[in-house]
Amino acid sequence: MTVQRVERDEVVTSAEQILGLDNQGVDLLSLEGLCASLRRAASFLCPASPRQIVDAVRDVLAPLSSQLERDALTDALDALVTSGDLLELRQPGGRTRQLFLGPPSFVEKHAGEYLLLGIRPRNAPLVDESSELEVIYDAHTRSVLVDPASGEAALLAAGLHRLTREQWTKAPRREAPSDVVEEVHRLLSAEQATPGAISGLSIIDPGKVIQFYKGRWREPTSDDNGLFVGRRPQAYGAPIWCVVDLSVGVPQAVLDLPINSNVAPGWDDARGIQAALDAGNNTPQQYRVRQGAQGGTTFDFFAPLPTWAERYLAISGWPAPKGPKSLFSYCLPAAAVDDAQQFLSASLWMTALKEDH
Repeated sequence: MTVQRVERDEVVTSAEQILGLDNQGVDLLSLEGLCASLRRAASFLCPASPRQIVDAVRDVLAPLSSQLERDALTDALDALVTSGDLLELRQPGGRTRQLFLGPPSFVEKHAGEYLLLGIRPRNAPLVDESSELEVIYDAHTRSVLVDPASGEAALLAAGLHRLTREQWTKAPRREAPSDVVEEVHRLLSAEQATPGAISGLSIIDPGKVIQFYKGRWREPTSDDNGLFVGRRPQAYGAPIWCVVDLSVGVPQAVLDLPINSNVAPGWDDARGIQAALDAGNNTPQQYRVRQGAQGGTTFDFFAPLPTWAERYLAISGWPAPKGPKSLFSYCLPAAAVDDAQQFLSASLWMTALKEDH
């Protein structure tokens, strides 16, 4: 048997063809490429832990780039959970959560444009190539442009399920931030007291700059009193999202997240509760509004949003390149801007920053 040397560029080209990216002008190590690799791995591995899927992709891609960071793959995998390509479910009788393939589905963005969701097992195409429906990859999302008169029928014929906007976003009822905090207090009071320090606990500092999310995380100190969103380690798996009641930095009670759900990721409740805490402290979370491409308006976000909020943005616009110092951005058409701002204000109590000139 002859062993033949293969150059890196040949491997990359072959991988892009296997992933269906060769006609998209998409790089293998771009966000679109990473998400495609993660979808493929998940199609063979699921049900699996997030670590298993990330490790499988990292083992394959790491030899092709010394710059590939594990965090990039983890963030991309989280984005696939947000988009509905993967479902994160709690295992019965424990805190361990595993990822499952989301059902092949679609939701209408605008007339003739549909967002595609879900993953088929064993890397089967979501839309059969014979259907002549071209899949467009944009950041962590996929969509198709079709004839408005026949597009839905074509997607149904391809075996995809139709979801309404309301079914997909699953936005919670709107509440005042004080009501959210009061409910958390009530739930914490029903929890068994947890005296003493929790090794490895990290919390979000309410006094740190709102626009620097990663810089808000730290360990508790003796100056900390009241409610804090945090993460605590567990023996196996990723740290657990939680809300903790601190007295001089010592936990008095801990409420693990999510609340009353086996299907929502823990970060959903955590991000909504943190938004309520920030608003209650008169430092509401902010997003920046600036002129975008093709006449659209770009929203830059400095903190991660609950799944339902990001899904609203994905259905109203499209992912955009990150703005300065932001975590992620979306570009919205002019007709969707006012509704989006009202949605963010009413649901997460956020305020808009105008772009500096």
